[in-house]
Amino acid sequence: MNRLPVSPQVFAILNALIEEKLGMHYGPLDKDLLGDKIAQRATEAGFDSLLDYYYYLRYDPAGPAEFDALADVLVVGETYLFRELDQLEAVVRDVLVPLVAASGGRKPRVWSAACATGEEPYSIAMLLAERGLLDRVEIVASDVSARSLATARAGEYGQRALRTQVKIPPAAWNFMARRDERVVVSEEIRRAVDFHRINLLDASAIDALGSFDVIVCRNVLIYFQDATARRVIDALTRALVPSGVLLVGVSESLLRLGTALRCEERGGAFVYRKVG
Repeated sequence: MNRLPVSPQVFAILNALIEEKLGMHYGPLDKDLLGDKIAQRATEAGFDSLLDYYYYLRYDPAGPAEFDALADVLVVGETYLFRELDQLEAVVRDVLVPLVAASGGRKPRVWSAACATGEEPYSIAMLLAERGLLDRVEIVASDVSARSLATARAGEYGQRALRTQVKIPPAAWNFMARRDERVVVSEEIRRAVDFHRINLLDASAIDALGSFDVIVCRNVLIYFQDATARRVIDALTRALVPSGVLLVGVSESLLRLGTALRCEERGGAFVYRKVG
């Protein structure tokens, strides 16, 4: 039950603000879920009215900082090591390994966008490390949540980071260790990933990261409406080098968005390549 009541009108304006700032869209059926999350943060911040909280977020000079705290509550951080492993292995094997071989010393660049608590970029780093290529690829990772990034940088996870249904490459245990009930990523792997706080709606922040050979942005677009998803994909496409590759989640498709990317099959996984 909400600790603070949320009327349809207040839900509408808070929902619009969240979509404007984060891109995340909540439908009418999500009213109670969103209301609970916002009420939790608003109460922690000392508010007894969600309307007052909205005005604070929207108009107070301290609103942006408070919205960052709200984002930590709203952003879905559900991920785990070697999630959708076949995709990652295909990108490493069929895209990154050939790029390294043909690079002439230039380091191919990989960006794990919306990396949550960091399991995805660390999985990529371990797949590269087992091939002896960790120091020949630059790995960048980002998320909008400061709290998630703090966990990512620490590289220490609970048992949920390892799912029983997920195949763990045996060589990965050269770069992980169990400590009591925790899984700890090695310092070598942690040092290989450069974490940044980036909002995927901030095109200038994306531009500042530079260009990439591979961008992995999985299980993110499902939270956006098509117009927002298209805006994000356009920004990611600009960040790709010519012939660069974008990887989205196995349940996601860009075909309906009419992007300038070409869908290709690589080793059993579908990727989107920048043409030209």
